[in-house]
Amino acid sequence: MKERLEALKVEALLELEQVTNQQQLNEMRIKYLGKKGPLTEVLRGMGALSAEERPAIGQVANDVRGAIEAVIESKQAEYQRAETELRLRAETIDVTLPGKPGGVGAAHPLSKVIQQIEDIFIGMGYTVAEGPEVEQDYYNFEALNLPKNHPARDMQDSFYVTEDILMRTHTSPVQVRTMEKMKGEVPVRIICPGRVYRRDDDDATHSHMFTQIEGLVIDRNIRMSDLKGTLLQFVQELFGKQTQIRMRPSFFPFTEPSAEVDVTCSMCGGTGCRVCKQSGWLEILGSGMVHPKVLEMAGYDPEEYSGFAFGLGVERVAMLKYDIEDIRHFYTNDLRFLKQFVHV
Repeated sequence: MKERLEALKVEALLELEQVTNQQQLNEMRIKYLGKKGPLTEVLRGMGALSAEERPAIGQVANDVRGAIEAVIESKQAEYQRAETELRLRAETIDVTLPGKPGGVGAAHPLSKVIQQIEDIFIGMGYTVAEGPEVEQDYYNFEALNLPKNHPARDMQDSFYVTEDILMRTHTSPVQVRTMEKMKGEVPVRIICPGRVYRRDDDDATHSHMFTQIEGLVIDRNIRMSDLKGTLLQFVQELFGKQTQIRMRPSFFPFTEPSAEVDVTCSMCGGTGCRVCKQSGWLEILGSGMVHPKVLEMAGYDPEEYSGFAFGLGVERVAMLKYDIEDIRHFYTNDLRFLKQFVHV
């Protein structure tokens, strides 16, 4: 049996030398090491051997199997390396070729306008204040001289979450919260940018959600002339030095006196065109002196302190600045529209 095993080893190694591919190698593995192979048949006959012969024959059988397996594994590794090299040559990437250009993003036009307005007022000594969009009725209305059942509340149909919680209809609550935080200290000089919500029907000039920036100044001896000078400097920084303003009497419950502010039309320079409906003026914001009751509720003595406030819609400013005719363009995420502002 030992001679048969040695002859089997020589035969297998000679045949393995002639193998040239993976398929032939697999066939040789099955032929010599498989369940029906000659090595297995020899091992099955070991039961007929004496107890003294079995260890020696078993050792020879293991040596034969090990020699055959070593050659098979060596050739297996060789074929795998060749296959890997062939695949690498076929899948070679020229890293010197130019890549596909990536898409370059840009700030949204509303974000650009907000940033520009913030920069202007920061340069004038203001700070930026923020507050919650889901607001208490007290801060949104009552603290701004709009008590429950006040008829002026009909001007702002609101999204209520509960009886006392709503989506803020303006950023004025941030002003109230800031005054409370200051606890009667002066000066207060802030702007409050943020989204606001009203139950408007969406069309070319209205949206149920839009962006406001409001401003507030409180100190001693603040006058209407300070408000006018501040707004004049602001619009000239935003639209150009040639821009002028006019103030028209108006009504807001939280300011007294109140005024609507118009700017000379940026399209025609004040001569009259379709944009300004031939008037030469465009309405841009509301403003006024802070109502004494608002000051008092926030902890300020109206006999000692005074202040002014103003508010503008960012979309309105952006539409004037970039000659955009439909407010809905800002929210439809149309890349054809947004790409126009990449380099603005």
